[in-house]
Amino acid sequence: MKRTKSNLFIKDLASGLFAGYCPFAPGTAGSIVGLVVWWFWADLNIWLQLSFIVTLFFLGVWASTLAEKDWGHDAPRIVIDEVVGMWITLWLVPKSLLLYAIGFMLFRVFDIIKPLGARRSQKLPGGWGVMVDDLLAGMYANLLLQIVSRIFLPMIANR
Repeated sequence: MKRTKSNLFIKDLASGLFAGYCPFAPGTAGSIVGLVVWWFWADLNIWLQLSFIVTLFFLGVWASTLAEKDWGHDAPRIVIDEVVGMWITLWLVPKSLLLYAIGFMLFRVFDIIKPLGARRSQKLPGGWGVMVDDLLAGMYANLLLQIVSRIFLPMIANR
C-alpha cells in the first residue's frame, strides 16, 4: 500500500486510532479505546449508538481487508475489531464503572477463547474474518453482562 492520505486513513482506522501500535497487548489497547469512547457515548440515544456500531463494523471490514494486504491476515496492529466488540459489549448496559469493568473483562475473555463459532468465523475472507469473531465475542459478553446487571447485582444489593 502506497503512503497516500487515504491509505494512512485506512491504517489509522484499522489500528483503532493507533492503539494497534501498542508494543504489548494491542488487542487490549484497542478494547480500552473502545471503552473510553463508549463512556462518552453512553448517554446517547440507543439507535444512534447502534448506528455507530453498525457503521464502524462495516468500515472495519473495509479497512481490515485493505490493511491485511500490508500487515498480513488479522495482524496484531488491526484492532478496530476490538473497538467494535467493546461497543457491542456495552450497548444497552447501564453506565457504571463496575459494569463497564466487568464488560471489559468478559469481552477480553470471549475474544481470547473464541467460543461458539467465533474461532471458525476467523476463516471468513478478508476483513469479515477479522471483524465477525469480535462481533460474536461482544454479543456473548453483552448477554452475560445483561444478566449480571439485571439479575445478580440487584440480588446482591438487596441483601
